[in-house]
Amino acid sequence: MITQGQNLPAVSLTKLTDDGMQTLTNEDLFADKKVVLFAVPGAFTPTCSNAHLPEFVTFADKIKAKGIDAIYCVSVNDAFVMKAWGEQHNAQEINMLADGDASFTKALGLDKDSAGFGGVRSIRYAMVIDDQTVIGLYVEQGKEFIVSRAEAVLNTL
Repeated sequence: MITQGQNLPAVSLTKLTDDGMQTLTNEDLFADKKVVLFAVPGAFTPTCSNAHLPEFVTFADKIKAKGIDAIYCVSVNDAFVMKAWGEQHNAQEINMLADGDASFTKALGLDKDSAGFGGVRSIRYAMVIDDQTVIGLYVEQGKEFIVSRAEAVLNTL
């Protein structure tokens, strides 16, 4: 598992925009930026839809006021699903990124096999990244939802 102080692995993520599908590299997403990235086990799932994403939408301005350039939400879903989920939650301040084949999640070592739920998924976590280096890592244990909440991350900034 990735740890605080390490650089992110070089793996691309995708985003569906009005101009079409974009493949985004670490350079595109993290170079010369300070970002908050949070990951969810699945778009449109109960805790993710009822709490995790909505809290980041609510706290986005306060998080950015602490010197954060961007907020990213990542899930092992396709870019079409991530775009629709973001639109449903009015998440204009959040970049909805797809890790369709779980390559980013696996490279971080933050994957889990949830065969009964849908195969490989992400563990719920949040991280603060400064110019491609993890400076804060908040990984949930089991089914907890404590350390990766928007307000908890805001309090670490």
